[in-house]
Amino acid sequence: MKVLHLIKVKGIGGAEQHLLALLPALRERGVDAQVLSLDAGADAGRFHQGLDDRGVPWHRVATGLDASPRLAASVVRATRAEQPDLLHTHMVHGDVYGSIAANLLRLPFVSSRHNDDRYLLGPFRYVDRAFMQRARRLVAISDSVREFLRRAGLPERKLLTIHYGLDELPSAPSELTPGQAGIAAQAPLVLAIGRLIAQKDHGTLLRAFARVRDRHPDARLAILGWGILEERTRAVVQELGLVDAVVLPSRVEPRAWLERADVFAHTPRWEGFGIVLLEAMLAGLPVVGTRVSAVPEIVVGGRTGLLVEPGDSAAVAAALSELLGSPERSRLLGEAGRHRARSEFSVAKMTDATLDVYRDATA
Repeated sequence: MKVLHLIKVKGIGGAEQHLLALLPALRERGVDAQVLSLDAGADAGRFHQGLDDRGVPWHRVATGLDASPRLAASVVRATRAEQPDLLHTHMVHGDVYGSIAANLLRLPFVSSRHNDDRYLLGPFRYVDRAFMQRARRLVAISDSVREFLRRAGLPERKLLTIHYGLDELPSAPSELTPGQAGIAAQAPLVLAIGRLIAQKDHGTLLRAFARVRDRHPDARLAILGWGILEERTRAVVQELGLVDAVVLPSRVEPRAWLERADVFAHTPRWEGFGIVLLEAMLAGLPVVGTRVSAVPEIVVGGRTGLLVEPGDSAAVAAALSELLGSPERSRLLGEAGRHRARSEFSVAKMTDATLDVYRDATA
């Protein structure tokens, strides 16, 4: 079976990390899994290199305007040339243009939904329903996303959940290590990883960390990520007087940071899954997270981390301070998290479920 995955690529986010884990596993099971990349910028090269490193074939279509008949024609031509048995679409551009190609070429297709995107509760939901009319299955990456899609009006009979799977930490070495960034070996380190966008709510984390410093003056915070709020995030760091305590290295491979950190913080307002949570758990880190969307499906409050309400900087600060002040409890939570990640969110489990979808969609 040949399956062509269609996704618009700007860099490596959760959906791209998911594909870098899933596609090699599918190929090991005999599926000719390939990628049709809607290439949206120079940073897409990191994803393409990741595919090359894993032996996954990929093809590229350059993008321009979001709504483009020319792009639609290019996707149809590229799909026809590859002659897949099944098209698997990801994210909104992949869904729209993949649906067009599947309809014109009479191909079965499935769609993976990677976030509980708020625009699907507005007028665009009617457009989405139209494009998904012929989709065989709609794969939600969490039960929370599946319920969100049901509320957005997508047919419940097509919806199912397949959680992300991850078996190991990212293998690429960090271009900048905590030591090189000036973090002392003995300093307690709180780590966050995520795009600098409103959804991730790093403002709440920064306000919480300002409180943490009252109890743990030597503590440091590192936020690995980039995005449209990078300048604003740096301004908040200055406003809170945290310039000497917070590191914002922008794009950097996270391995050395995951191995060095003491606590992982994740404070989004909503979250489709949060593959960074699996990375943190595999690294044996206790997690402080917000009780939103899919986060409680991954982090078990009181067992693998501490969960608080979104936007509550005082509660985030209390949880971080508690774990920084209790190394033994942090160690136990981190070990439980590592065990949960390996047993409940393995690549094999994700691959088995995906193969079932493919068999059903092409039957």
